Amino acid sequence: MAKRGSGGKKTENAAPATATSAGTASLSSASSNVATPGAEPNYGLDLPAEIKAMYSRGAWTFAFGFALWFMNRAEYPGPGASMMAALAAVAAVFVWAGWFMTWSSRHGKLKLRDQLVSMLALSGDEKVLDAGCGLGLMSIGIAKRLKSGKITAVDVWNPQALSGNSANAAQANARAEGVADRIRFEDGDVRHFGYPAANFDVAVSCAALHMFDEEIDRDTAVRELYRVVKPGGKLLIFDTSFVSRYAQVLRECGASEVKVTSTGFLWCRFTQTVTARK
Repeated sequence: MAKRGSGGKKTENAAPATATSAGTASLSSASSNVATPGAEPNYGLDLPAEIKAMYSRGAWTFAFGFALWFMNRAEYPGPGASMMAALAAVAAVFVWAGWFMTWSSRHGKLKLRDQLVSMLALSGDEKVLDAGCGLGLMSIGIAKRLKSGKITAVDVWNPQALSGNSANAAQANARAEGVADRIRFEDGDVRHFGYPAANFDVAVSCAALHMFDEEIDRDTAVRELYRVVKPGGKLLIFDTSFVSRYAQVLRECGASEVKVTSTGFLWCRFTQTVTARK
């Protein structure tokens, strides 16, 4: 999972950070469902540069307040102390935001993942597409619910959106969780899947599509997700922005049971999920 940068800007404009790929060359098709002994999965920090910036702003704001107080402590002790207190409060907000974004990445998104997987009501034999899989958080959560089903997980592996983001790291997480034989990792572009129409029982995308700057690209990605799902299949798109628009596009495509659900507050943003059937 990866988020939009603060102020509504993305971390980069060329390609979506985790909004991803289409059936191009496979990066992995792991072969063991036995968890790697002693290995711990690492699902990374979402927008690590933004988290670092929050802590940095907190430190600089406090330092500036302290400097003002220090320079004015003799001549203007009261106003200087008041200004320092105000800037210290602002610094505390920045530090809290950095801490909460870190907590969201380390703990909050794992709880959210379980909530989203439960919303799919899987039977266990589905063929699933995870578009924008990042380090495999959603794919692995789904894989744990599957019996004979398989997952194709796709991404562009942008480390600016998710720390340590790579196909190899995603594979390592799958091995650590003991579900490597159920997930195939690939890369490409979610706007132009190479998969045939009606190829998957379920398609999901989590915190990925908002990384596209242009609405036309986000709309195209939603339509591609709809195209590759079988009639009667399920779609789930979780994101920090534009979810109402995703729902509108799905309705225009002919989807049924389109429902937008609030899924909490993470990364200092309110999140929503749209679910639908083809």
